[in-house]
Amino acid sequence: MNSSVTGIKGVYFVLVVIFIDCLGLGLIMPVMPELIMEISGEDVSRAAFYGGWMMFVYATMQFFCAPVLGNLSDRFGRRPILLISMFGLFVDYVILMFAGSLLLLFVGRFLGGLFGASFSTANAYIADVTTAENRAHGFGLTGGAFGLGFILGPVLGGMLGEVDSRLPFKVAAVLALLNCIYGYFILPESLSPEKRRAFSWARANAFGALQQILRRPEIHLMLLVLFLHQFAFHANPAVWSYYTIEKFQWSQAQIGISFAVIGFFVALVQAVFVGKIVQRFGERKTLIAGLVMTTIGCIGFAAATSGLMLLLIIPIWSFSGLTLPALQSLITRLTSDEEQGDIQGILTSVYSLTAMFSPVLMTQLFYRYSAPEAVCYLPGAPFYVAAILTASALTVVLVNKSVTT
Repeated sequence: MNSSVTGIKGVYFVLVVIFIDCLGLGLIMPVMPELIMEISGEDVSRAAFYGGWMMFVYATMQFFCAPVLGNLSDRFGRRPILLISMFGLFVDYVILMFAGSLLLLFVGRFLGGLFGASFSTANAYIADVTTAENRAHGFGLTGGAFGLGFILGPVLGGMLGEVDSRLPFKVAAVLALLNCIYGYFILPESLSPEKRRAFSWARANAFGALQQILRRPEIHLMLLVLFLHQFAFHANPAVWSYYTIEKFQWSQAQIGISFAVIGFFVALVQAVFVGKIVQRFGERKTLIAGLVMTTIGCIGFAAATSGLMLLLIIPIWSFSGLTLPALQSLITRLTSDEEQGDIQGILTSVYSLTAMFSPVLMTQLFYRYSAPEAVCYLPGAPFYVAAILTASALTVVLVNKSVTT
C-alpha cells in the first residue's frame, strides 16, 4: 500500500480512536459523583474524597503501563497494542456498568488506567506518520479529537444519567467494543519491521525511563514545565463536577453541558489555532501564551460567583491547550524516529505521574474547604492552587530562555 495513503488512513483512525475513547470517558464524567453518592450514601464532599482516590488508581496504572505499552509498540508495532487496549476499555466499562460497591468502582478504574495508557501508542503512531515540520499540528489534531470527544460525551452522559445513572456506562461499553472491531478491519500498521527493536524492561520501567530522559540536561526544564502545568491542569477534571454541584447546585445535565462547552473550546484551540500560532510566533511564545491563559482561567474559575460567570471563563482557560502541543513538538525534535515510542511513553508517564497525585490533592482541598465542618468555606481552593502552579511554570519559562531552545 502507498505509504502516504497508509499514513492518512492511520491518522484518521487514531483521531477516531481518541475521539471515541474520550467520548466514552466523557459519558461517565457527569454521573460519577451521583454514582459514588448512590453507592456510598455519602454527601458530595465525601464523594469527591473517594473520586480523587479512584483517579489516583487510574493514573497510577497509566504511569506504570504507559512505558510498557510504548515499548511493546516499538517491538510488535502500534496496531496490536491499540486493538488490545480498546478491548480492555470495553471490559472496564462493563465492570462499571454492574458495580454495586466502591470496591468494584476501584477495580474498574484500575483496568481503565491499564488500558487507557494506550495514548502513548496513539501519539507514537502520529509521530510515525508525520514529519518534524507538521508534528505539532498532528499533536494538535489529537488534542482536538480529545476535545471533540468531550463535546458530545458529557452532554449525552448527563442526559442519560438523568434517566439512569448506569446507562452512560452501557453506552460507553458499546462504543469501546465497536471501536475495537472497527480498528481490527481498518487500522494499518505505521511502524515498519526494520524500525522495530527488542523489548527492554529497562526502558519499559517507568522510573528507569524517567532516569534515562533525565540524563539529558536539555529536557530537564521542559519536563519541569510539563509537570507543573499538568499538575494544575488536573484540577479541572478532578473537582469540576463536585465543585459545580456544591457551589451552583448543577444537575447532571448541566454538568454535562459545561463539559461540552469546555470540550468545544479546547477542540477549537488545538485543532484550529495551535498550528497557526506555532508557525507565526514559534513554540516558546506559544508556550508562554498557554501558561498565561491557564493561570488567568484558573483564578476565574475559583472566583466565579455564578454559573454564567464560570461558563464565560472557559474560553480563556481553553487556551491552556496551546501548552502541550508546543512542548511535545519541542521534545520530539530532540529524539530520533526509533525513539518515538519511548519518548511518548515517557511523556505519558509524566502526565500520569501528575494525574496520580493532583486529583488526590485537589479533591482533598475541595473536601477540606467545602465540608460542613470546614473552618474556612472556599470550594474554589483547588483552582487557586492550580493558578499558583501554572504561574510557577510560566516563571521557569521566562527566566530560563533555554527551556525552548
